[in-house]
Amino acid sequence: MIVAASRPMSEMNTFPPPLVPGGDLFSNIGTAIHQQNIGLALWNSLVVSTVVTVSTVLFCTLAGFAFGKLRFRGRNLLFAITLGTMMIPPSLSVVPLYSVMAELGLAGTLSSVILPSLCAAFGVFFMRQYLIQALPDELLEAARVDGATTLRTFWSIVLPIARPGAAVLGMLTFMTAWNDFFWPIITLNSSNPTVQVALNNLGSGYVPDTAVIMAGTLIGTLPVLVVFVLLGRQIVGGIMAGAVKG
Repeated sequence: MIVAASRPMSEMNTFPPPLVPGGDLFSNIGTAIHQQNIGLALWNSLVVSTVVTVSTVLFCTLAGFAFGKLRFRGRNLLFAITLGTMMIPPSLSVVPLYSVMAELGLAGTLSSVILPSLCAAFGVFFMRQYLIQALPDELLEAARVDGATTLRTFWSIVLPIARPGAAVLGMLTFMTAWNDFFWPIITLNSSNPTVQVALNNLGSGYVPDTAVIMAGTLIGTLPVLVVFVLLGRQIVGGIMAGAVKG
């Protein structure tokens, strides 16, 4: 990506292909920024990804705790229905979902991207499985004996124990929301894009400018790479902690 982004378009199809970066990186980045509002796209993607990540981690941890450790009528049926929603292809919900957003007056806004993603069935399943293994029933019984409410038990006991699993779910959710293209390209427009929508409009013309497209893709990829490099060890540690019993 770096090699392609730093070379002119005329060198894209040469043989042998270039293997080292060239000197046009900043000019190609400037062209990408000039063609599309990359700054606004980065900000929009950051807002969407942050809100979706925080809400998903909170709601999925709450639901995972309820399905994994609380006893109530219809628990297994509700959990089966939740898992069943994962089998529905996203393309089937596009038309009714867009109709709902249009009726609410949200089509074309970031809210139309955020609202459908506030909670995910995979996150509920992930946190349920993690809490079943990581949260001893004895701690919950001790909290009940001490008179703690369910909400206080969740805040003081469940959340600290769920932190490794929540960190993993948060990173997976952030990366998914950042890289999401299918729904944003339908509900947003070029004047208020996310990163993926802006990249889709780069290098337009009879012959797409691959160098400019790669330069824009490099800008859109760097934030996720930086976060992953900084938190990669915690992510792997959280996954291993949730995968090993005892």
